[in-house]
Amino acid sequence: MSTPNAAKPFSPSQGQYLGGEPTVASRFLFEVDGIEIGLFASVRGLEMTASTEDVVEGGENGFVHKLPGRFTWPNIVFSRGITQTDALFEWVQKTSGEGFAANKSKLVRSTGAITSISATNERLRTWSLEAVFPVRWKGPDFDVSSDSPLVEELEVTHHGFKASTVPGGPPGQAR
Repeated sequence: MSTPNAAKPFSPSQGQYLGGEPTVASRFLFEVDGIEIGLFASVRGLEMTASTEDVVEGGENGFVHKLPGRFTWPNIVFSRGITQTDALFEWVQKTSGEGFAANKSKLVRSTGAITSISATNERLRTWSLEAVFPVRWKGPDFDVSSDSPLVEELEVTHHGFKASTVPGGPPGQAR
């Protein structure tokens, strides 16, 4: 017997979970202009916020009109264990220091992509970032009294993103 307030089961007419089951965050691939920067264990800041403008109408006391404003996207922060690849630093060098000076002090914004990877190495969903560039890198904290893994962080800024299911992704998904 079901209760009237019980949550309804997930229905395929409402869409499908990635991979057919609730998606478990396992790894995230970050690419810039098609070049793999690396796999990350944590991604924070993948969100957007729309501002609104209140318009008060004379004589209308029941509500205030809400008009859409600008969208804003916070910086995205990636975390992972230290790796042996130099792709991250090669990209960072293009947007700062000698790489920046070599480009006549003009910032080259790139196209980035964050792809959710399943435990079976299947690409599930991608968020394409527009006009991305690095704004911060933090190296590991070294402490001989700790046995914590060495972790690095990368922070990037961007002009927004679009989400899409990866072509050829999980069965039952739109292609």
